[in-house]
Parts: sequence; structure tokens; C-alpha cells
Amino acid sequence: MTQRSAFVAVLGRPNVGKSSLVNRLCGHKVSIVASSANTTRRQVRGIRTDQETQIVFVDTPGIHKPKTELGRRLNTQAEGALEDVDIHLVVVDATKSIGPGDTRVLEMTPRTAFVALNKCDIASKAQIARQLAHLNAFEKEEYFPVSSKTGYGIVDLLDALKQRCVDPYLYYPQEMFTDQEEFFTISETVREQLLLELKEELPHSITCRVVEYELPRIRVEILVERASQKPIVIGKGGSVLKKVGIAARQLLGEGVYLELFVKVSKNWQKDDQFLDEMGL
Repeated sequence: MTQRSAFVAVLGRPNVGKSSLVNRLCGHKVSIVASSANTTRRQVRGIRTDQETQIVFVDTPGIHKPKTELGRRLNTQAEGALEDVDIHLVVVDATKSIGPGDTRVLEMTPRTAFVALNKCDIASKAQIARQLAHLNAFEKEEYFPVSSKTGYGIVDLLDALKQRCVDPYLYYPQEMFTDQEEFFTISETVREQLLLELKEELPHSITCRVVEYELPRIRVEILVERASQKPIVIGKGGSVLKKVGIAARQLLGEGVYLELFVKVSKNWQKDDQFLDEMGL
């Protein structure tokens, strides 16, 4: 049987659960997940291949009203995913009213787009019905109540996506589940653990990069925008860095020696040259 393929752009405003949904649809983790808005800062591709289809999910940053150069670039990356894909999948939060951000994304996508109403595991039946009624006004192809946490509705959504796969070849080898380079995966793993540990304290001011890589030793630089933020990331007696290092090492694999260092890069979110160097 000839396998059929398609690229799917996953779009939505911040905090609707796009990355969690991509991870669930792929059947493995490809994007980091945290409660902070705009956790995803690049297009991240997750690949799901079975005997019939290969679906390449393009996880995108949340589309929002930017306040910095970084924010503007995140929007550009997300909007760039509208082109050169076969399917548009808009993700909406079932527990929140449809606002200007949702409306913007829904209006910029074609009528052939699918809409996933996420977080239905924590939304009431009344909320779900109300959201679906509001969404129906945008006249998209089909609407899917889902939960990336429990898997509710995922089979129906996947079946619909598979029906839209038409390219008669594979884009990637069957064993490949993401096209992200290893350095990016390492730095994102560290950043995810920092976000989980610090929660809403410094989500936007932190970025990470691998500066040395000679297995088993990996050195990761954690960058903040101001000197006053450095002790927050380090923690009392190094407690935060220690917790983050232990959690990240467990995810990166046995035998990895991970060194974490904190450095100040003043106002890096507004620095064009720095953002270019970081590939953002």
C-alpha cells in the first residue's frame, strides 16, 4: 500500500494547548510544555508515521499582540506556517471565551481548516456546547472536541486528518519523529524544566543555548535579561539550578553530565543580532 502524507500547521493564541495536542497526536513528545504563554518559540515539527499515512505536525508559537522584537518574530513564525502546508488545524480553549486572539487566527485560516476545541476534559458540557455554537459562525470544515490530556476525541481528529493526506510519498524516514537538531532539543529541555520550576516568575526573560558539547559532558548557558534575575534562576544555595539539572538529565538520558550556568544578556528580547544568532 502506498503511504500518503500531509503537512499540518497547528495554530492558535497562546495557552490553548497546541504543543500538548501535537505531542498527543504524534504519540510522543516533540514540543516542550509549560503553563507560560508563548512557551513555543519556533516552528517545531513532529512526525507521525503508520502503515497508511505520514502526518507532519508543525507546532507554532501562539499568535498574540507583541510587545518586543521577540514577540513580533514569534508571530511571523506562526503566520509563516499558514503557507506551504496541506491542512490548517486551529486550536481553541474550551474553558475560555472566544476572544480577539482566537478570532484573528480563525479569520486568517481558510474555510477548509479543522478546529480542535481543546481541554474538554475540564470544560463543562454547557461550555463545550456554547463554544461550538460560537465557532460554527466561522464556517470551518469540521470541529472536534478533544482533550490533549486524556486523549478524548483524538482518534476522530486523526482519522479526519488521515483522510486529507494526499501526497503519495513520505517526507521523512519512517523511524524519524522530529526534524529538530539535537542542540535545540537539549536547550529546550533545560528551558522547559526552568519554566516548570519558576512557573510565572520569569518565563519570557529566559532562554537557553548549548555552548559546549562533548559527550558525556554538555554545558548549557541560561540567559536572563537583568542582573536581578540571575539569583532567582540560581536559587538559594543553587537550589533551582540543582532541581532543573537533575530533571533535565533524567530526560536527556543516562550518563549525561550536564553543566548549567546563568549569564546576563541585557534586554535580549529586543536585540536583533542576538535573536538572529539564536535562530529566533
